[in-house]
This record gives sequence, C-alpha cells and structure tokens, in this order.
Amino acid sequence: MTLTTVLIYIAIAALVLTGIIGGVFKKTKNWLLSYLQNFCGALFIFSGWVKAVDPLGTAYKMEQYFAEFTTHMPALTGLWELMGSFTVLFSVVMIILEIVLGIMLIIGDRPKLTAWLFFLIVAFFTALTGFTYLTGHVPGDATFFQFGQWGDWVETNMKVTDCGCFGDFIKLEPFTSFMKDVFLLFPAVLFLFTTKKMHQVFTPTIRNVIVGVSTIGLIFYCLSNYHWDIPGQDFRPFKNGVDIAERKQMEEEAQTNVEITHYEMTNKASGEVVKIPFAQYMKEFKSYPTAEWDLEQIKTDPIIPRTKISDFEFSNLSGEDATEDILGREGYHFLIVSKKMKYDSQKDKYTYQDTTYAIDTVRIDGTDSTTIVKSIADVQTKEATRENIIWDADYQDKFKDIVNPLAAAGEKEGVMTDVIIYGIPDVVEDFRHATQTPYPFYTGDDILLKTIIRSNPGIILMKDGAIVKKWHYKKVPDYATIKAQYMQ
Repeated sequence: MTLTTVLIYIAIAALVLTGIIGGVFKKTKNWLLSYLQNFCGALFIFSGWVKAVDPLGTAYKMEQYFAEFTTHMPALTGLWELMGSFTVLFSVVMIILEIVLGIMLIIGDRPKLTAWLFFLIVAFFTALTGFTYLTGHVPGDATFFQFGQWGDWVETNMKVTDCGCFGDFIKLEPFTSFMKDVFLLFPAVLFLFTTKKMHQVFTPTIRNVIVGVSTIGLIFYCLSNYHWDIPGQDFRPFKNGVDIAERKQMEEEAQTNVEITHYEMTNKASGEVVKIPFAQYMKEFKSYPTAEWDLEQIKTDPIIPRTKISDFEFSNLSGEDATEDILGREGYHFLIVSKKMKYDSQKDKYTYQDTTYAIDTVRIDGTDSTTIVKSIADVQTKEATRENIIWDADYQDKFKDIVNPLAAAGEKEGVMTDVIIYGIPDVVEDFRHATQTPYPFYTGDDILLKTIIRSNPGIILMKDGAIVKKWHYKKVPDYATIKAQYMQ
C-alpha cells in the first residue's frame, strides 16, 4: 500500500464522519473545519495504530534519531544518551498520545488543549523529518549546524532513511514525510484560531470516558505487543510463512539483473553535470576521465525490491560465513534469536608468576655431543587485570529454563537448534558455557536480529529455510504442543 492510497481511504473516512456528525448529530458549525478535524484525527489514529502494533519498532527508530542527534549536536551527548535509555517509554507515550489526540479531534474533546497539542506535535514532527531530510546536504565530516560546509543533497549522507511515521506498514522517504508534515501544519495553525467553531459530539462526561478508556486500553495493547508477546500483526519481511532461503535468492538475482541505463557525470572543477545513455557513454567514456569527473550509474529498479532478507547473513564463532548452514537445514529446526546479551563486566586484578629462564648449551661428558639445558634465572610476582563477565541472571534463566529444555526435547527427535546472537565471539562462547548449551551459536547484526523478531530471545520454528511460526519467550509452548500443532 502507498501513502496516496492511505490518504484516499482516510479522506473517504473523514467524509463519512463529517456526514454523520453534521447530518445525524447536527453538531457541525463549519463543514470544512469539521472535515479537517476528522481527516487529521483519522490520520493520527491510523498512523498511531500501525505503530501501536509494534512499539519496539518505533523505539528502535528513536534510537537511530538519538544517535544522529549525538553526531550533529555533540554538546548534548549526555542528554541524548539519557533519552536513548528510555526509548521504549517514549515510544509507548508518543503512540498513545497520537491515537488519543486523533480521537479527541474527531469527538471535539477540549478544543483548545487539543488544538495546541496537535500543533505542537505536528511542529515537532515537521522539525524532525525536516532535519532528517536536510542531513542529506551534510557531508560526513561536518555537523548539521556547520551550514558553510553543506553541499549538494546526497542520499547516502542521511543515516535515518525512513521516518517511521507509519511504522513498518509503509516506508516513507524523508522528503515525502517532511512534505506530509508541512501540509499538516496548515490545519494545525487553523485549529489554533478556530477552536470555538470546532465541532463537539456527546456530552463532556462521555467524551472524558471515551478518552480515558481509550488511553487505558492502548496502554495494555502496546504492552501486549512487546512486553508479553510479539506483535499480532507483522509488517516486516520475516513474517510467518516466508521462505527466507527462496526470497533471499530471488532478491539477490534481481539485484544482479538490474541494468545501467545512464551515466551522470559531474565535473569536479566546474560543477557541470552531464547525463548520457549507457551506450553513448561506452563510446565516449575516454572523454570523461575519473580524475576530472565524478561518475554515477543510473540503474533500472530490480524486479523484486530489496528487503532486509537480503541482509540475512551470519558467522560462526570462528568468523566464517555460516548463512547456508542455517538456511540449508532440512526439515524442522529451531532458530533462537537474541538481539542483545545482558551482562555487566568488571576488571579484576590478579597476580601471576613471571618466570625468566636461562638457556645454555652443555657438552655431554665423554662425547662430542651437546645438549640444551634450561634453568630458572629469575621469578617475579606481577599484577595484571582481566575482564570478568557477570551475566544477568534473568537473561541467563531464559536460556536455561525455556530455550534449553525446548532444544533438548527437539534434539531427541532430530530437530536441531541454532542460536543467532549479537555479540563478540569470545563473550558469546562464555555465555554458551555459562548456560551449558550444546547447540551451535552464531553472530549477526543487531539491527537484523531486531527486525526478525521482537523478543529477546525469540524462538522461531523453521522448515527448509522457511519460517513456520514465531514466539515470544514468554509465550512459547512446550515441544509436544509445537510438534502436534505445527510439525505436520
């Protein structure tokens, strides 16, 4: 679904609501203003709802923003790091506020407060998406506020390439998202000056009940989608039923088969831009030496768009690629995904004996042969430090009490278990020993692991490289139930 399609549906819904409020309830004071109330309210409810389905996705997006703020506003690094530790809380609060504000707009609850909240949120989103888009003008060695170093807009300069306005339901390019928010500024400003003409339905008591019940219900709904369980609706590529092995191959082949249609050359000295077809460039390429021209290939879009499945790559603890080891497993097998190992580390001092040896060549009596004799020349007691890892007991128990019994039951029937985890191989190996897990561990990118499943750890039942079913660690059934229901 595209943004245009969503806006059309929302426009139709707003039209219906306006008709009901004006024709049935007789509460409309200004038809255009009522329509804008309903349109903006429906838009906020929809954009908030698709994020409420997956609050962790919004939290991860906030982490990206805070990382960008740290880069471009280093003087406030401490603040961004502090806020980065509360991203899940910010995510839930923002999602609930967005949906509740949409409801308040439609029912006309507290017009002045609603108008100001709507304006402030839209202004904030506009600044945020505008900042995201404009970072495309900022080269890698500069910060946002060094305006004198800004250059031509380059997409790769942007570290946040999707605003997350509609979660994973729709991916919007920063410029599109920015223009959406600029558009919303017009009704946001209008509402500030027309609060007396905004429609209101129901009595104040009923409106308060609607807002209160909605808020409480949304709190529980958000918590159920990350704290107690994984999202009930999955808008990400790694949903149940997806054949990862097949899809990854198809995406890679599609990327390989893209064609170069044009070359765009920019003269390094004059800034002149020349764009010519590929065939013409092949005849004239000597006229555009790379010492004088920056070259950019313009390619056709792949037949199959690239998704995060293309990044499905993992290494064993020796650093060797092991992607095919996992995707090539035949039959059913379990995949345990952990995006973050939880532990503390401390440096302990210890002493050791540093022995220095003396080596001499000695002739053997009565012969012409010699032998080497090693003797202790000196012994010193020295002090050093080593890192001691202290594993989080709760995180450790998730493997000991949930993952290990499931894996052991599966192993008895030939169902293998693999763990993909984010971490340094030596630390991962330490964790494997600490939890006494016999199955193989692999390491992978944390962003990829976050995308695969919203649980730490998360349990996935695979078959021949395809996802059969995913579970939050709090919701995973025992092996017998899984076998009866999903291993057909």
